[in-house]
Amino acid sequence: MSNTNNATNQIGLEKADMSEVIAQLNKLLSTYHVFYLNVRGYHWNVKGEHFFTLHPKFEELYTSLQLQIDEIAERILTLGGTPLHAYSDFAQHTSISEDKNVKDGTSCVKGVLTGLQALIAEQRQVSSLAAESDDQGTADLVDEYVQEQEKLVWMYNAFLG
Repeated sequence: MSNTNNATNQIGLEKADMSEVIAQLNKLLSTYHVFYLNVRGYHWNVKGEHFFTLHPKFEELYTSLQLQIDEIAERILTLGGTPLHAYSDFAQHTSISEDKNVKDGTSCVKGVLTGLQALIAEQRQVSSLAAESDDQGTADLVDEYVQEQEKLVWMYNAFLG
């Protein structure tokens, strides 16, 4: 079935309403990419007494982020947008900074917490905007991420004591 109404996208949502949702999802996608790279760096470079605990936890986290990145990009496409895909775009639109050359386990965990908290805050904004636009699919997607990431915040904070 083709979409004959030029005012709506392929899933029946108003294109005008979706432009801001798509823009916010692209910002979120950018933050995810920078956070993903930070976590890869933590995984590769962590040293010290907690190496055997943190190294696999960081791998678990970046693997999850990789899947979420793909889901966010596919949601942007579903809404009729184009996902950002250049590092220069990610750097311009992210809400977090690169975290270079971090090796100490505690510093790595603090970086994870900073990234997770930024993602949660952005996703809450995306969810609110999506709900206002009757975009339940996007709201549900990011709400699920928030729930998972809130638990991770608790767990990584517990690690820090």
